Amino acid sequence: MDVVSGSTSAPVGQGRTVRVSGPLVEAGGLAGVTMGEILHLGAGRISAEVVAIEGDRATLQAYEYTGGLRVGDPAQPSGRPLTGLFGPGLLGRAFDGLMRPLTDAPVWLGPERSVEAADAGAEARWRFVPSARVGDTVREGEMLGTVPGAGAVEHRVMVPAGHGGTLTWLAEEGELGTRDHVATVAGREVRLTERWPLRRPRPVRERHSDVAPLHTGQRVLDLLFPVARGAATAVTGGFGTGKTMLLQQIAKWCDADVIVYVGCGERGNEMADVLDDFARLVDARTGGRLMDRTVVVANTSNMPMMARELSIYTGIGIAEYYRDMGYDAVVIADSTSRWAEALREFANRRGELPAEEGFPADLASELAAFYERAGRVTTLGGHDASVTVVGAVSPPGGDLSEPVTTITQRFVRSMWTLDRDLAYARHYPAVHWGGSFARDAEGLARWQAVQGDAEWAARRATALEILAEADRLASLAEVIGVNSLPGRERVIVLGGRLLREAVLAQNALSTNDATCSDRKGAALLDLVLACVDACHAGVARGVTATAIEAVDVGPVLRAAQAVGPDDADGVAAIRERMLATIGGLR
Repeated sequence: MDVVSGSTSAPVGQGRTVRVSGPLVEAGGLAGVTMGEILHLGAGRISAEVVAIEGDRATLQAYEYTGGLRVGDPAQPSGRPLTGLFGPGLLGRAFDGLMRPLTDAPVWLGPERSVEAADAGAEARWRFVPSARVGDTVREGEMLGTVPGAGAVEHRVMVPAGHGGTLTWLAEEGELGTRDHVATVAGREVRLTERWPLRRPRPVRERHSDVAPLHTGQRVLDLLFPVARGAATAVTGGFGTGKTMLLQQIAKWCDADVIVYVGCGERGNEMADVLDDFARLVDARTGGRLMDRTVVVANTSNMPMMARELSIYTGIGIAEYYRDMGYDAVVIADSTSRWAEALREFANRRGELPAEEGFPADLASELAAFYERAGRVTTLGGHDASVTVVGAVSPPGGDLSEPVTTITQRFVRSMWTLDRDLAYARHYPAVHWGGSFARDAEGLARWQAVQGDAEWAARRATALEILAEADRLASLAEVIGVNSLPGRERVIVLGGRLLREAVLAQNALSTNDATCSDRKGAALLDLVLACVDACHAGVARGVTATAIEAVDVGPVLRAAQAVGPDDADGVAAIRERMLATIGGLR
């Protein structure tokens, strides 16, 4: 679908480069250019965006390597902002931050690969199946037809935003090129592919305030710190705490329709692992490859710095495109700290007054603009759909008081804080219950109650209370010894251990434990809480804490891996046997 909203005006006259400082370029003789407009620099047509204008002189941020660009080289305005080409063929492929395809790119990306190379491969042909009828009055966002075989989810060709009216022509079923017209609506042609400015949010009809959970398959998240569909959440932790592994687990097992995985400034070997894993992993939802419903945006640390800054918007633009088709999309951004570092580097080159730790003064507004694009909405076509954003924060040295972490906390609905001690103890996911939060927990508790699980909130509150009390008592036990504690406190310490090891820890390499259904997760938590209650009852009737601690809790600790990912009944059977054992103590 070809959208003309990406255009601004006819390109103005050619200017000349007057200064080059890494990705910062200044060009003169450009009267008439606009903020955000793309210019092509030099013989290699390096893509650069206007970020400041003073008279006929413009400051540009280049999205590619500027080596070889000289003072006096031409600066040609394009007349439009930086746009991406959206259409069939996105799912199952990898792109760089400028939305240039990497799946069939050479090993080394030369400087001659300008942003115009994003159209490379756009000559592929797809079978179009019409669903509307000529003469219908179609609204923006309504479906015109489908493209079979364009990924694991049905690719829907929609009426572009601002293009509603009478459908006067519609292509018949058959093969079409991505540049071909598929329809004419109110005298305007609609193509199979759509151009849309990468930095501009796509319009919706309505944003919802009610919540529904996004199931991640990770018990510590789904049971204690859940995320709602269309919410923004962040994963924060120092080096080696398992952020990338947790993000990959969410991408593999969450119940979203489409995954957009953005590798922003990460190591190339990690992105290679993501591509390899997703290509080999069988998707439990579709039976095909996980990659078939995934788009990877890879802008690793060795790629141009400003393309890294753009990759975040590229990823969320792709997610919004599938959201408008009526799907639930998840954007995983790893990591927003590298994105913020790109903003800091460019601001320093421009000579902007630095704020805290050298970051630009508008860092908070940039982060807010990114996270606010998450949301559960009614699309222009009337679909209920969502974009959920999960951003990783990598504080230097694990310092959670640094600017990116503290600012991010203001704008996200959930924060999953990874703990170095848990990670070093091989407790994964290393999400610490003391430093994490979920602001939508109350709303999600109401949702769970409506779905028939009225005890969800009570289980969560009890588990968090036991974990907090067990942490406090662990510090005391280190001083006086656990055997010196009263019986009730010793049961709390035991309960904290069972919660950590039997419920919250999860083995990503286990067939039974890599993912966990809501039913099994609730059953495991019920198992541990029921055992703790039974132990308290035993202490109350005179059973010694030593006798309780001598009970074999192996079946509890092995329950998660002993039964299948959705086998709540198997967990319930273990629960009955353990309660009988504890109840028989005298």
